[in-house]
Amino acid sequence: MRVLSSGLQDHLDTGATTLCWCWRITRNDVVAFGFTDHDRDLTFSGTVFEAASGFTGSEITGAVGLNVDTLDVEGAIQSDRLSEADLAAGLFDNALIEIYRVNWAEPDMRVLMRYGNLGEVARGAHHFRCEVRGLAHELQQPQGRIIQYGCDADLGDARCKVDLDQAAFSSNDGVVASLGASPRSFTASGLDGYANNWFTRGLVTWLTGTNEGRPAEVKLHAKSSSGVTIELWQRPAEAIAEDDSFRITAGCDKQFSTCRLKFANTRNFRGFPHVPGNDFMLRVASRRDKNDGKKLR
Repeated sequence: MRVLSSGLQDHLDTGATTLCWCWRITRNDVVAFGFTDHDRDLTFSGTVFEAASGFTGSEITGAVGLNVDTLDVEGAIQSDRLSEADLAAGLFDNALIEIYRVNWAEPDMRVLMRYGNLGEVARGAHHFRCEVRGLAHELQQPQGRIIQYGCDADLGDARCKVDLDQAAFSSNDGVVASLGASPRSFTASGLDGYANNWFTRGLVTWLTGTNEGRPAEVKLHAKSSSGVTIELWQRPAEAIAEDDSFRITAGCDKQFSTCRLKFANTRNFRGFPHVPGNDFMLRVASRRDKNDGKKLR
């Protein structure tokens, strides 16, 4: 049950109200944006809520229990502060969102209706639709470590400890030589010294061009007699252009053998490669098995 201020309750009791919706979105970099469906800008709590921003919201529903309450927010991308490129770049992923019901004549009369995070975002060139998830969705996220074969560290982080600044694992010399058939692929120069698939599952960070500073995950790094091809998992926010330069770092498939052969980093492997699998109980002794008591790897 929401407790309304006496001023807002008195306003509602009059029967003739001046109410609007306001949305405040706070990105992970703590940059905040405000939007409202009112016809003029409103200001409260240090945030300017921009009018005519194209925001509309679906019906807000709530339920008792641990089910995740959701609603959809959609609109036209016509705000100078909210661009398709920013959405595509992931700047609003899991951003904090607060939804207020506000008396636009007296913005101090307001109530917080929903508090949650942005979920899945569907976007186009001039329109977007995003899911707003209630706080209960955090209870569905894995917490702590999971016992699994694969490593759960991110390559190069404090737990992995691989130095990605080494020339063997990264290059700042990548340049787009020509564009591919897909907006996600291109041929690159400056990477001839690296083996095929060395950068698969790695990361591209654009150093020049319209995507400067934005990262992109590598789906495929292929080396052949015709040159080096890079394919990304997602289309960049802006079109790739010839002569765009980039930094690229090696990829890791989280397997113990890759950690040993590619990175010589088994000491910091954060998986459990020797945990018996689901078929362990069905196995029987066999003369063909090497049961000499030595280590498996």
